[in-house]
Amino acid sequence: MKDFSEMEDSMFVFGSLFVIANKLSTLLDRELEEYDVTSKQWFLSTIVDSFFDEPPTLKEAAQIMGTSYQNVKQIALKLENKNLMYLEKDKRDGRAIRLTLTPYSREFWHKTSPKGMEFMKNTFKNIDDEELKMGRRMMQQLLSNSIDLEER
Repeated sequence: MKDFSEMEDSMFVFGSLFVIANKLSTLLDRELEEYDVTSKQWFLSTIVDSFFDEPPTLKEAAQIMGTSYQNVKQIALKLENKNLMYLEKDKRDGRAIRLTLTPYSREFWHKTSPKGMEFMKNTFKNIDDEELKMGRRMMQQLLSNSIDLEER
């Protein structure tokens, strides 16, 4: 078995993105288990709450999440069954479905917030502000590159 230090930097970073994504998803699922929600349900709720001025459509949420319309719809329906989200037809375009957090959802996520903050703190421990800024720049460029690849 090769030592990671022998890998090209780009190959190491590329592979690490997958490993870290899987590990963080598993760890966050474990943290949220007591609340009967998953990391994907948390992520969709965060996107609906933070990225849009008005309730997004399923398609808009899927674009931000980097996943399919069908996947977002499945996650949203599970949140709707838990009274954490409404799925409503758009008043202007009956084909579009908009996602809205329920009043209960805001209470619910507020209640889980301390645990989430602790999770974030532990995830980024021993990483200073300058490293975070560099990481942000790299991630922004990787996102931009992935959009370019998708458009080809």
